[in-house]
Amino acid sequence: MATMLFQETDLTERAARLGITIAPSTPTIGAEISGLDLDAPLSDAQAEIVREAWLTHKVIFFRDQDISYESHLRLGRLFGELEGHPVIPHVEGYPHVLIIKGVEGVTPTSETIEQFKAYNKWHTDVTFREKPSIASVLRMRLMPALGGDTMWADMAAVYTGLPDAVKDRIADLDAEHDIIQSFGGRVSEERKAQLAQAFSPVRHPVVRTHPETGEKIVYVNHTFTSRILGVEKEESDALLTLIYDRVKVPEYQVRFRWTPNAIGIWDNRSTQHYAVGDYWPAERILERVTASGDVVSR
Repeated sequence: MATMLFQETDLTERAARLGITIAPSTPTIGAEISGLDLDAPLSDAQAEIVREAWLTHKVIFFRDQDISYESHLRLGRLFGELEGHPVIPHVEGYPHVLIIKGVEGVTPTSETIEQFKAYNKWHTDVTFREKPSIASVLRMRLMPALGGDTMWADMAAVYTGLPDAVKDRIADLDAEHDIIQSFGGRVSEERKAQLAQAFSPVRHPVVRTHPETGEKIVYVNHTFTSRILGVEKEESDALLTLIYDRVKVPEYQVRFRWTPNAIGIWDNRSTQHYAVGDYWPAERILERVTASGDVVSR
């Protein structure tokens, strides 16, 4: 703990020398950063601070950033190569700038709003891929007058808080992740068959090790994880329910209230996020640039 505190203090001091302020949002996860213009290219020193803050706090926030599409893409490339999405639409002429309405492209209606509110929307993006995303850069475009917050959970903290017996049980287990579990219900049968063929279910460790921080992270999520492999269905269901309930604990979370042109950047390896669906019939539109990741390792 003392080492982590020293590292965080060192980061804050180095940032301050560049005119950058890093203000933690909670004791566990999240920080708001000011003193940067993200519509301009970052210097190497500025980029290093941003990336280190991202690793340290897992999700970082910026206010009042009226950036161009080119700047949005440049910011995303700070974290890796950019990728598109097989279902979510994109801005015309910018295949790597995804249009986010509702949750992962699903907008509530008068017929679906109650189900939308009750659905467990906690997830890690695109874990149906062999190499899930490393980072996402989300920018608010059109927001409701009230509501529409986004929440993030620290999955390393969730792992740390699990009972030792559960940690021992899941240490060597894998889980199946399937695109059809989430996106299969929102496309035509023809498109569903195409997605199933293009994205066969993949397996990832239930507990992964973060390749840069070394933290242990619980790596299953309600949206894409279909089952834990190698155990009976009853045990898989019980373990997943226990973990999903821990994700909902407020002490592991940060809740961000959006403002016009605010930006959130999260480490998709170590977090889950949740778009709060309390704003209908108002509109909520964001744009997301996503950096591709690497193979999930135990």
